[in-house]
Amino acid sequence: MPLQNRVSPFGELFAAPARGNFFGNRGGRFHRDDKTLGRRRFVSRAWICCVLSFKGRQRDVWGRSYTELFFLDEPTALAAGHRPCFECRRADAVRFAEKFAGGDRRAGASEMDLRLHAERISDDGRTKRLHPVRLEDLPDGAFVTLSGDDAFAVNGKHLLRWSPGGYVEAIARPKGRAMMLTPPAITEVLARGYEPHWHESVALR
Repeated sequence: MPLQNRVSPFGELFAAPARGNFFGNRGGRFHRDDKTLGRRRFVSRAWICCVLSFKGRQRDVWGRSYTELFFLDEPTALAAGHRPCFECRRADAVRFAEKFAGGDRRAGASEMDLRLHAERISDDGRTKRLHPVRLEDLPDGAFVTLSGDDAFAVNGKHLLRWSPGGYVEAIARPKGRAMMLTPPAITEVLARGYEPHWHESVALR
């Protein structure tokens, strides 16, 4: 049985056979000894996105260490509110931090985590915070929902419908309002030129 360790653009954790192209964590361990989840969905504000393989390390997924999570691709991780890891993705993390600051400096991890946590979690501390936006204004890589159920990634003139195994449909990007899943700070990073790593299914759309 697959673990409940896949992450959707809504930030929800679910079980699915495919692992995705990236993994990460939310600041520590919040799974139980029997490898199930309780009510908790994070430990700290440090939500990161990592590569699947780094220096030959082998992990016991949902063992004694932190709760490993898996993402279809980087836009999915960004929509859920995760940032690149400074250890295993140093170059990406530095570029991200520079775009986050928006000037001639690099934002620190704590600075980014503080703002991102306020933008990804609602005041109740549990549900996803959504942000009203104009679809015409969004950069590639940002995620929106049109109906509250499906998630779509902005890609040029199209919106790509997300699924756990890849992007399954491309529709023309409409004009008007939508609810954005990606935290605004990350959308600003994308607008400033940060290029996320897409799932290979994007090339088939």
